[in-house]
This record gives sequence, C-alpha cells and structure tokens, in this order.
Amino acid sequence: MIKLTFCLTRRPEFTRETFQDYWLNTHAPLVASVQDALRIRRYVQLHSFPLDVSADTRASRGGPEGYDGVAELWWDSFDDLAANADNPAAREAGRLLLEDEKRFIDLSKSPLWWGQEREIIALK
Repeated sequence: MIKLTFCLTRRPEFTRETFQDYWLNTHAPLVASVQDALRIRRYVQLHSFPLDVSADTRASRGGPEGYDGVAELWWDSFDDLAANADNPAAREAGRLLLEDEKRFIDLSKSPLWWGQEREIIALK
C-alpha cells in the first residue's frame, strides 16, 4: 500500500476549533462520498491538541510550530492510483476535494508527500 500524508495548516480566518470542526464534519463526509471514485482504501484525520500541550516537547527539540492536523490516505498502489487519471468521476472527485480544501486549508503552508509505511511496533 501507498500512503499520502498531508500536514494541514488552517487558513487565518479559522480558529483551531472551527478549522477542526469543518474538517471533521464537512470535509470528511465529502472525502467519504468520493472514496470509491478515487479508490481510497483508508482515510484518517489526526487532530492536533492546542499548542501549549506540545510546547515543552517541541521546545526541547528546537522544533517549529505544529500543524492543525494531519490527514492520511491509503491506496493499494501507484498503479491503482494512476487508473484514476482515465476516470472522469475520479477527476471530478479530485476537483471537488481540492475546491473544498481551498476553503479551510492554507495550502501554501501545508506540505504533503507520498510514502510507504514501515511498521516497527505493531498493536498487540
């Protein structure tokens, strides 16, 4: 499986709470509605706690400010994902998601990348 990791920074007009509410209650149902068209196998949202919760840990490492959340999406393979290019429903679904993301995510401050998980410690 391949995974897309998307570190989200909210648009300045959103508070952390309004951003996370929109992401969970508006955007997530939109992603779920296009799951089949985009061949998404799994979608997880990781909502960050307020900055003060992580401040000591971040400071001890000299780390940057955190993100408002992280989205993780899985597909079976790049070949499976590439099949979406010839699918008009997938192209329209991708357009809808990006249009919605622009409403609440500062895309210029929200890196994303493809990767493959390497499980080190598994759930027991």
